[in-house]
Amino acid sequence: MKTLRGAARFAWTHKMVTTSFCVFGIAVISALFVHQLAPFDPYVQDLSLRNLPPMSHSDGGTHLLGTDALGRDELSRLMLGAQISLTVGVASVIVSGLIGTTIGLIAGYYRGWFDDVVMRLVDLQMSVPSLLIALLVLYLAGPSFLNIVLVLAVTRWMVYARVARGLMLSLREVLFVEAARALGASNLRIIVRHLLPNLMAPILVLATLELAVMMLTEASLSFLGLGIQPPESSWGLMLAEGREYLTSAPWLVAVPGFAILFTTLSVNIIATWLRSRSTQATYARTGSTTERAQGATA
Repeated sequence: MKTLRGAARFAWTHKMVTTSFCVFGIAVISALFVHQLAPFDPYVQDLSLRNLPPMSHSDGGTHLLGTDALGRDELSRLMLGAQISLTVGVASVIVSGLIGTTIGLIAGYYRGWFDDVVMRLVDLQMSVPSLLIALLVLYLAGPSFLNIVLVLAVTRWMVYARVARGLMLSLREVLFVEAARALGASNLRIIVRHLLPNLMAPILVLATLELAVMMLTEASLSFLGLGIQPPESSWGLMLAEGREYLTSAPWLVAVPGFAILFTTLSVNIIATWLRSRSTQATYARTGSTTERAQGATA
């Protein structure tokens, strides 16, 4: 009962965050259970049903969001697009986060020439638009799911590297790290046991923000023809397919457009809320760890 009251109080006092969790939750559920929840097969074409408006009826049932130019149910395609867009976004965030955090952690802790090289690479890559790099690489390598994930990861690893390095520079000289060194702890133990836990909260917040960036970038690539290819579906590809019918069938653009807008907006709101929570948690963790270190050296 206390849990329910606490959840109700949170929902009432954080209406925007609660709404964002609901919107993102709907997208995640649609992605996970698309084949169970989709009212129609998202791949089946029927030209006799092309460009039906929302709430139209056919022999198979009601098309709540209408149909596209090939007679495919728009809601089913939207749910399939959620699966592909979220999968690409999450996979890219994981790969880029692992690469960037590891490099930034090593560069910030050990400094020296490796830190200088990494920071010059970060500055160089951040001076070039990531979408331009992705377009060039995918044009040469060809669009595929694996190529898209790798390209997105390569174009965004430096964000994690810069944040991880900055955090490491501020943490490597604090009291609990000095105490661990004085007690003979190895560099690996210091990094894994003492420093990494203090990095996780800010990195997870950054990963949440980057998920929205990855989804928007994937949608842009698919819209330009270098992302997900037919007959698969992504929200950017649905926009590209519907732009030819903007005046005659505007729902073909409005449906995926609003899906991109509301999903990425909800992710950003959730990330902002997580940032405020993680800041308090990080200070609390650092303070308690410092107290333990002072007790150990006393």
